[in-house]
Amino acid sequence: METRSVGGYTVPADRYLASKDNPKIKLYQKLSSLKKERQRYGLFVLEGQRIVRDALDADAVHFLMFTEKAFAEYLSSGGDAETIGEWYIITDDLAERISQTETPQGCFAVCRIPQSVPLLEEGGKYVVLYGLQDPGNMGTVIRTADAFGIDGIILCGSCDLYNPKTVRSTMGSLFRERISVVNDEEQLFTLLREQNVQTLAAVIDTDAVKVTEMPHTGTQAVFIGNEGRGLPPETAQRCDMRITIPMQGSINSLNAAMAAGVIMWEMKK
Repeated sequence: METRSVGGYTVPADRYLASKDNPKIKLYQKLSSLKKERQRYGLFVLEGQRIVRDALDADAVHFLMFTEKAFAEYLSSGGDAETIGEWYIITDDLAERISQTETPQGCFAVCRIPQSVPLLEEGGKYVVLYGLQDPGNMGTVIRTADAFGIDGIILCGSCDLYNPKTVRSTMGSLFRERISVVNDEEQLFTLLREQNVQTLAAVIDTDAVKVTEMPHTGTQAVFIGNEGRGLPPETAQRCDMRITIPMQGSINSLNAAMAAGVIMWEMKK
């Protein structure tokens, strides 16, 4: 069997993928573009050296694909081809075909979707993203939650966590932050009340409690609503308390990710 040397490592011929019709390339493209395919296979995709390392650290990788240049860079930065499981070398043309970035780094992973089970700890601080539809906003909230030490995020009626745009926006925090999905509102409120979680609704209302005066004791979950509409009034009413971020001048609202960042900062003070 023919072999080639890449970055000083001898790569067997069967590790090379060169056809756009290769089953692994076609699988990557399906997972990249369709939520139903991600749900069908229980897999999602990501690209980039740094986030691939985060996925490896989390033991989430199903298989990897590198261009020759990216594989050599991976090895030269301390990566070990013998410990990363299933991997393949792809052509630069295939990397351009499957990449969703303007400047592909040549490093791609197919990862396993973990089971989504909310784990609520006594005294924990949680964020419920209710109806968020922008993948970039969701990724930013997850990254901010990771930075501030938020104990977990629950998604309810929001966009797909494993959309490539969301995954990319998290910058690896997807693998460090505890995230679960509960799309049934009734089930969600039952779960939170059974665990004695205080629920707080983030709203735009001068009669609500100022975020700087919100309580900090006990287990808490703050609901952040849709980018344009906020929380449905009936959902906000079900929460134990309504909180708001005071504004000055003509500004009366913030981007959902910005508002979530302010509230998470206050939660962890």
